[in-house]
Amino acid sequence: MVRNGKQYLESLKDDRCIYIHGERVKDVTTHPAFAGIVQSYAKLYDMAADPANEMTYTTEDGTVANKVFMIPRSRDDLAQRRRAIQRWAEATCGFAGRTPDHVASFLAGFSSYPEVFGEYERNVHNYYKKARDEDLFVTYVIIPPQVDRSKAAYEQEEKYLPVGVLEERKDGIVVRGSQMLGTSAAVSNDLFVSCITPLRPGDEDYAVSFVVPLNAPGLKLYPRPSYAMGKESVFDYPLSTQFDESDSLMVFDDVFVPWEHVFVYRNIEATRDQFHKTPAHVLGNNQAQIRLCTKIKFLIGIARKVTAMGGTDKFPQVQERLGELASLAATVEGMLLASEYECMFDKYGNARPASRYLYGIVGMQDQVYAGVIKILRELVGGGVLQLPSSYHEMVNEETKDDIRQYIRATGVDSEMKIKLFRLAWDVIGSEFAGRHQQYEMFYNGAPFVVRGHAFRNYGYHEPLELLERFLNSYELPKA
Repeated sequence: MVRNGKQYLESLKDDRCIYIHGERVKDVTTHPAFAGIVQSYAKLYDMAADPANEMTYTTEDGTVANKVFMIPRSRDDLAQRRRAIQRWAEATCGFAGRTPDHVASFLAGFSSYPEVFGEYERNVHNYYKKARDEDLFVTYVIIPPQVDRSKAAYEQEEKYLPVGVLEERKDGIVVRGSQMLGTSAAVSNDLFVSCITPLRPGDEDYAVSFVVPLNAPGLKLYPRPSYAMGKESVFDYPLSTQFDESDSLMVFDDVFVPWEHVFVYRNIEATRDQFHKTPAHVLGNNQAQIRLCTKIKFLIGIARKVTAMGGTDKFPQVQERLGELASLAATVEGMLLASEYECMFDKYGNARPASRYLYGIVGMQDQVYAGVIKILRELVGGGVLQLPSSYHEMVNEETKDDIRQYIRATGVDSEMKIKLFRLAWDVIGSEFAGRHQQYEMFYNGAPFVVRGHAFRNYGYHEPLELLERFLNSYELPKA
């Protein structure tokens, strides 16, 4: 089935354990820290349920599901999947990084390449079908807490700082510890838990993968401060109020996991291979690049409108900067489409976006986003700093005339100018904006890790063969 927004909202009312500002959250759907993003996600589910948006497909089992769960078997499947993911990305302007399609992509990748999971292969298949057919919102935590990063998991001062196996039972396992970074975890249904950072011999207790519901006994969420709370209007903070997806520390206080929800158990090789041998990491990053492409387009739209509003788009030096933005946006989109067009097929018939182009742009994501933000800052100038403190000055009888008179542009009224510049500030200057700059910088890990993916997946044999052919075409002259 494909859920609608109302069904999604109801699914979150399950007594999950979330603490923010020292208090336990009673209802995540109405709490001011989460209500905005919950409503935004509910709209995504309504979009997918509307046949006019063409976001569903008939699965191999004859069920109807959201295309974000699709296991692509052809270039056309990848294109259909891209269009569905793009619809959701456009609805959030690319500012929701952990929408339900992200981990859905990983689950599809896991299920499509079963050999990695050995005796737990059936668990992976069954859970994928459950998530797909019940249209579950699954997110993940796959990074250990930053306590002492110079040491392996088993070398930490205390055994259960990263999440690990505490006890093995006939009916399942008990886990203890913590994991980060639970983006959107507070408003999801289930949590996939594993470790994507390299593990070493001795780390077997931490070499696990499993899923748990968000209301599992002993599971606790500690979100960072909300950027939506205290913002009384969408007009003043249009992104913060609607798309602050939250990031949480997840604490596992002796959480029970039944065997049927275990994908990997005390196996370092399988913990690594589930991401990089299956299509999971490629499909997940393909989804991420579709989102990034949409986000960059949205940002350069702001830049174009701001410069047109002020008349600066007629200046050659401004056109140069707009041209640079266009080049960056075209590069991201071009690499995305190239990875799709040059897709490769594995032995199970899965269509995988070409790693050369996918990881090529993934390796530039931190630089591209930072570059776009820097140019946008230059183009908006000081205008974002000379705005009224809130919309109240625009409607207060004592102040509204001054605002209308002095904050405007030629042919553009005060309301539209302030609306646009408020949006620009929420992109470049608010707490929400700062979080997004940090988020995109480390989206796939530290820069050396991300560039490592690009290095390993480019295929250096081709340029080396080209070089060798040329070097062999001439010789040292004879004496």
